[in-house]
Amino acid sequence: MILHKLMVGSLGTNCYILASDNKEAVVIDPGGDAKHILELVREKEFAVKKIILTHGHYDHIGACKEVAEATKAPICIHEEDKILLTEPSKNLSFLMGTNFSLDLKTEELFDGQTILINDLSLIILHTPGHTPGSISIWVSGLLFTGDLLFAGSVGRTDLSGGSHKVLINSLKRVLNFPDETRVLPGHGEETTLGIEKKVNPFLQNL
Repeated sequence: MILHKLMVGSLGTNCYILASDNKEAVVIDPGGDAKHILELVREKEFAVKKIILTHGHYDHIGACKEVAEATKAPICIHEEDKILLTEPSKNLSFLMGTNFSLDLKTEELFDGQTILINDLSLIILHTPGHTPGSISIWVSGLLFTGDLLFAGSVGRTDLSGGSHKVLINSLKRVLNFPDETRVLPGHGEETTLGIEKKVNPFLQNL
């Protein structure tokens, strides 16, 4: 398994490129800087099979079109966040001075789905709260949490479609994974579930 992280866009979104040993890959959350993402893909000779979005906010989807067109990979998003791709008022691009809308065909993700990329098995977990269609991705001891869980914090719930109560239930779900699970969030540094259980104030008494 090969993992690369790029910080992209004006909000410092973590874009991950996860590849199997034979270089078949997925791009997770191409939020901006398509040129840099594609440069890495070409440099490493990755064959991108899917573009997976943890949710539909602009800072996680901004480079989707360019990456999809260059790699011919389908864009995958949970059905409850699909509307965010075409509604600037919902994907929050209007707050950043643009009206971003993505008109490309997408594949819908669902809870419990397994995506096979050669020898990698990516399990899709519906973990709403930040947005109705937010997902996390579990693969071989890695947990990509999008804007659900960060090092020392959790995702916002005061935006359109957010719910603190729902977010708490999603957090409880991912905390069932082993403490040594590496947490790869949508922003900030990597952590582990064990560390977050000890130090993250939002996870106390869950």
